[in-house]
Amino acid sequence: MSQPSDERAAAPGAAPGPEAPAPVAVPAARGRTAWYFALRNRKLVGGLAVVALLLLAGAAAPLLTGHPPNAEVGPPNRPPSAEYWFGTTNFGQDVFSQFVYGLRATFLVGALGGGIAAVAGMAVGFVAGYRGGVVDEILNMITNVVLVLPSLAVLLIVAAYLDSRGVAVQAFFIGLTSWPWAARAIRAQTLSLSSRDFVDLARLSGTRTTGIILREIAPNMSSYLFMTFILLFGGAVLAAAGLDFVGFGPTDGVSLGLMMHNAVNWGALQLGMWWWFVPPGLGITAIVGAMYIMNVGLDEVFNPRLREM
Repeated sequence: MSQPSDERAAAPGAAPGPEAPAPVAVPAARGRTAWYFALRNRKLVGGLAVVALLLLAGAAAPLLTGHPPNAEVGPPNRPPSAEYWFGTTNFGQDVFSQFVYGLRATFLVGALGGGIAAVAGMAVGFVAGYRGGVVDEILNMITNVVLVLPSLAVLLIVAAYLDSRGVAVQAFFIGLTSWPWAARAIRAQTLSLSSRDFVDLARLSGTRTTGIILREIAPNMSSYLFMTFILLFGGAVLAAAGLDFVGFGPTDGVSLGLMMHNAVNWGALQLGMWWWFVPPGLGITAIVGAMYIMNVGLDEVFNPRLREM
């Protein structure tokens, strides 16, 4: 029985052949390749820079302004100036202070709402796609029921019956109504991966369903799952902004959507106080737009056919 080529002894007098190549760390090589293209993708870098800048501004809100967002700090209806960068409201509140504090609430509702939706979508999608059969049919039925529900109407009804609404409560209900499309997409990917050879080997080795999903299937979908979270994050921000704008936002804080609601409520448009509603509108647009541009950039990074060489 012949030995492997790398263990054969060299014949006497034979010229030394080339050494066997060192084993290649495939995951490490893939990671380096992804980083290489990620750092050179303008869409990904640009979107990430915008998100990081706004996130830093929100995190440093107490340092950037020395007073609470709803405090009356100056004369009313003042346009932007060196003293009040974004002007003041008709109650003498600093619009810049409200803006940076509103960024914190916007990112928090996006992270919590998108995270809850991502966890629910992954749990349903992985289990339905891997188990199949009756389990798949039941989970598909639940997914379709939630999918056809008018999510904004449900959120409005829930918010109307809550006496006290905070960012966490708002994010929780947004997450519970926005996971179905993610579950269906993840289920389709799981169905494809569950028939691969490495999954069959894991089954034969006695690995439990949870272990197969977490160690075999999910790592092969990591890039797809990350992009799904980005889309859910942006959707949660838009849903929260819609609720805030119609007056069902947090009752114990400030957000970009609430700023726009207050501006419309108190006649900022009629009074020509553009500095009250333009900054929060641009902030929401910048966050959601940058997240979607990041998603396009990530798609180009992880999909070799879309990469910009």
